[in-house]
Amino acid sequence: MVDEDRYCIDIVTQISAVRAALRRVEEEILKDHVAHCVEHAISSGSKTDQREKIAELMAVISRAER
Repeated sequence: MVDEDRYCIDIVTQISAVRAALRRVEEEILKDHVAHCVEHAISSGSKTDQREKIAELMAVISRAER
């Protein structure tokens, strides 16, 4: 769009749409991770695995909020 010398507001609008789409993809991947990996760690009874998965989630959430 920049190479085509498109209107700046149109470019910013597209960037916003891409960001929103990436957020939705990120949410779906995190849901899948919780539904499988975290759930498995909880059901395994392994405190080490549980702590690891919780730490991973907290790190991802912390990064996403920046």
